[in-house]
Amino acid sequence: MNEANGKKRLGIVVGGGPAPGINGVISAVTLEAINQGWEAIGFLEGFRHLVKGSTTQNRIMTVEEAESVALKGGSCLSTARVNPAKSPEDMACVLAAFKTLGIDYLVTIGGDDTAFSGSRVYKEAKGTIRVAHVPKTIDNDLPLPPSVPTFGYETARQIGANIVKTLAEDARTSRRWFIVVSMGRAAGHLALGIGKAATSEISIIPEEFRGKEVSLDLICDIVVGSVLKNLAKGRNYGVAVLAEGLVESIGEKGLLAMGESELGKYGSIVHDEHGHLRIAEIDFGRMITDQVSKRLKAQGISLTFTEKTIGYELRCADPISFDVEYTRDMGYAAVQFLISEESKKYGAIICLANGKSQALEFEKMIVPETGRLQNRRVDIDSEAFHVATRFMTRLTKADMECEATVAKLASLIKLTPTEFKARFDPVVSL
Repeated sequence: MNEANGKKRLGIVVGGGPAPGINGVISAVTLEAINQGWEAIGFLEGFRHLVKGSTTQNRIMTVEEAESVALKGGSCLSTARVNPAKSPEDMACVLAAFKTLGIDYLVTIGGDDTAFSGSRVYKEAKGTIRVAHVPKTIDNDLPLPPSVPTFGYETARQIGANIVKTLAEDARTSRRWFIVVSMGRAAGHLALGIGKAATSEISIIPEEFRGKEVSLDLICDIVVGSVLKNLAKGRNYGVAVLAEGLVESIGEKGLLAMGESELGKYGSIVHDEHGHLRIAEIDFGRMITDQVSKRLKAQGISLTFTEKTIGYELRCADPISFDVEYTRDMGYAAVQFLISEESKKYGAIICLANGKSQALEFEKMIVPETGRLQNRRVDIDSEAFHVATRFMTRLTKADMECEATVAKLASLIKLTPTEFKARFDPVVSL
C-alpha cells in the first residue's frame, strides 16, 4: 500500500520473449486496477532490476499510457529473461523491493520461467502478496484447456501465414522452392498453423513422429517426396514449413551422423544449462535446403531452393483483433482474481475457456521436478491435424499402393518402382 495516499498497489512484471498482445494485458490490468482505486506500478525489464533490490526502475502507470499502448506490439515495460526463483538471494531482493514499494498484488506476464517466478513470489511472500500470472508465448505450447490458445499465437500465425503466402507467390513467379523454418522448440503449433493457414505444400512438425527416433535423412526424404509430387503435377516450385523443434527430434546423435566437417557448415552442437540443444546454434533451414538439393541433384533433378527462418518478425507485431480482445479479457480477469477470496488461498495462472475466466492453481500446473509448465503438444490424432495433412502435397500410403503413381514418381528420379518404394517407404510408415 502507498502509505502517502492509502491506495493499494499492484505490480506488473513482464518476463521472457516478446509476444503480440503484451501491451494489451498491461493496459487492461492498469485500467482495471485504477477502476478498483489502486495504483498500478510497472516494473521495467522484468525482474532484472528487482533481483538487485532496485526500487527505482519502475513507474506509476496512468490511464493515458494504458490507453495509448493497448493496440501496439512490443512491451512498454520492456522484458527480460531473468528468473529470481533460481536464487534465494535474488528472491529475497525481489521481496524486499516489493515490501519497500508497498506492493499488495502482482501480475506476471510471460511463459514457463515467469510463471514459476510468480509462483515462488506468492509462496515466499507468505500471503502478503497475491499473484496472478497471464501466460504468453507465440508457440502456443502452454497447458491451457483444449482449443484455448496462448495470447500472441493467433497474431503470430496470421503474420507468419502472410509471409508464407508471399513466399508462395514468389515461388510460383521465380520457379523455386522455399524451405521455411518456424519458431517452436517444444511443439509444432506455430509451424502447422502457419502452413495450414497459408496452404503451403507441406508442414513437418516433431509430434508426427510420435516420439520415435528421427533421422535427418527421413526429414529430407519427406520434403523430397513433396517436391516429386509437385513435379508430377507440372509444378517445379512450392513451400515447405518446418518446425525448428525438429532439430531436437534429430538430436545430437543424428546431427553427428552427418560427419563433423559436414555439420560444421551449419553451426556447432552447443547445450544450454539444462543440457538441451541450443537450436539457434544450428542453421537448420540451410541444412535442409542443402541436403534436399543434393539428394535431388544426385537423381538428375536441379531445382532452386531458398531458406527462410520466421520468428523474430512475429514477436512484436501489432496484435490482430483476436488478441486485442483476448488480452483485454485476460488483464481484466487477472485483476478480478486478485480481488477474489480465492487469491488468498493460492496464486494462479489465468486463462479463458468457453467465454469464462479460470484461475488454475500454480501448484497444479507447474511440474515440481522441473519448475516448468508441462508442454502442450499438437494432437496428431485430432481432426484438425488430419485435415492439415489431408490437403498437403506429401507422399502417402495410397500413393505407394497405386502402381501408376509409383511408376510416374519413380521415373522422375530414374528409379524402378521397386527401388522407389524401398527408398520412400519410411516416409509413409510414420
